Order: sequence, then structure tokens, then C-alpha cells
Amino acid sequence: MSGNRKSNYEFAEDFKKRTKSFALRVIKLFRALPNTPDAHILGKQLLRAATSVAANYRAACRSRSKAEFSAKIGVVLEEADEAQFWLEMLEESEIVAANRLIEIKKEVAELTAILTTVRKNAAKK
Repeated sequence: MSGNRKSNYEFAEDFKKRTKSFALRVIKLFRALPNTPDAHILGKQLLRAATSVAANYRAACRSRSKAEFSAKIGVVLEEADEAQFWLEMLEESEIVAANRLIEIKKEVAELTAILTTVRKNAAKK
């Protein structure tokens, strides 16, 4: 193996932890949202999408074929993009101050970029 490149197994294990950590951060954010109908609705949508990223990535790692993996990664990517959308909605509707969302928005953007690369690489195989 060349340089510091991780094996597929090491990458998958690290990424499982990272997606789970993201989901846990969103749970904490959800708990801190104001008790208003709009915050509750947007928060639940975000909570569902973010936890789905972690759960579906874990399921993708258990795929029985390359085609199944590719399809499941597509779902994970869709959920990450949706989580990014709900974070934007929380910010743009002024439910949560933009400065409170900087780090979590950065994380979901990075997850989305990584998943896009994973999906492209999986489609090549």
C-alpha cells in the first residue's frame, strides 16, 4: 500500500464513526431548537435525514454486491444532501443563528463531497 492511504476497511470503519458522530451532533442540535411549530417540523426532518445517513451507510457496508453497495451509497448521498437542505432552512428561516451552524454545515458538506466521490468510484467498478 502506498503512503498513508487507508484500506477500504479502515476507511469504512472511520466513515461509520464519522456519520454516527454527525447524527449525534444533529440530535443535540434538535434538542436545543426553540419550542415552536416551525422549528419542530424542520428539526424533525433534519433529524430523520441525518440519522438516516449513519444508518444507511452502515447498511451499505454490509452490501452483498457492488451493485447493491452503489445503490445504497446513492441513498446515503441523498440523505446527506437532504440534511444539508434542512440545515440551510433552519438558518435561512432564522430559527437558528448562522454562526451556530457553521461547523455542522461544514461537516455535512464534507460528508456529501466524500459520498459523491465514493458513489462515482463505486459506479466505475
